[in-house]
Amino acid sequence: MSRHAKVLIIGSGPAGYTAAVYAARALLDPVLIQGLQPGGQLTITTEVENWPGETMVMGPDLMVKMEAQARHVGTEIITDIVTKVDLSQRPFVLETDSGQGWTADTIVIATGAQARWLGLPNETKFRGFGVSACATCDGFFFRGKEVAVVGGGNTAVEEAMFLTKFASKVHLIHRRGELRADKTNQARLLENPKVQMHWHAEVTDVQGQDAPLKVQGITLADTRDGSTRQLPVDGLFIAIGHVPATSLFAGQLNMDEEGYILTVPDSTATSVAGVFAAGDVKDKLYRQAVTAAGMGCMAALEAERFLAHG
Repeated sequence: MSRHAKVLIIGSGPAGYTAAVYAARALLDPVLIQGLQPGGQLTITTEVENWPGETMVMGPDLMVKMEAQARHVGTEIITDIVTKVDLSQRPFVLETDSGQGWTADTIVIATGAQARWLGLPNETKFRGFGVSACATCDGFFFRGKEVAVVGGGNTAVEEAMFLTKFASKVHLIHRRGELRADKTNQARLLENPKVQMHWHAEVTDVQGQDAPLKVQGITLADTRDGSTRQLPVDGLFIAIGHVPATSLFAGQLNMDEEGYILTVPDSTATSVAGVFAAGDVKDKLYRQAVTAAGMGCMAALEAERFLAHG
């Protein structure tokens, strides 16, 4: 038998939990379905030093606090995975992996995005211990150290430039002989004395120590002849893009060419009235926990107005 929610939140990162807090405080009895990775990307990070009010907090601990706060104010949190959504009906209809059906007057999509990884043998082992997909999050920890960035687009160039503020040297590794980034970004990068380019190269593995876990170098392979060499670095930043978790909504909501949900300017409202999107699922520019939380707040407030006025 289906259950009904006035506000149903899909996803349990900073956007989802913040939406839940605001919706619960508005007495909307929100239901939050956590999804495959409760807590989102912050559960695979270590120290977080840019969350307001916390000098330093561990990523998983921050998400435990956010979940506890959402529960405390009255959110019903469901450990399940949404497998199907029909936005053509009112109320909206959802199915979950457990077999429980749901209907909802409004939906907040906070399913997030996942970084594209290289799939290296030791990549997962050192993730959070020198391997990262977010220079803004982790660059501060590499002051005075050498780091490598993988990628050739604007994201990679911007990450490399950001890291020059902290690192003694930034190695940009690209498998081709020219970058895809726009010419202005390329010019800024190539004239920076801290940046060393490695053309026609790809990373094939990461080396490091076990106790404590720490990256010490990477293996580079030449894409033309296959020859390999070692490059000593303290950190490896993967900047080959993100994949938004939007497959559930394909063909039902307006998205850009990369699959990010499009919303009305200065709003979380999507192309379907009553459906709101918050966090990395719609934001490929900032991708920060604090901006995701801010959008979660916006989504809840907009859902409240929608329910009040239609």
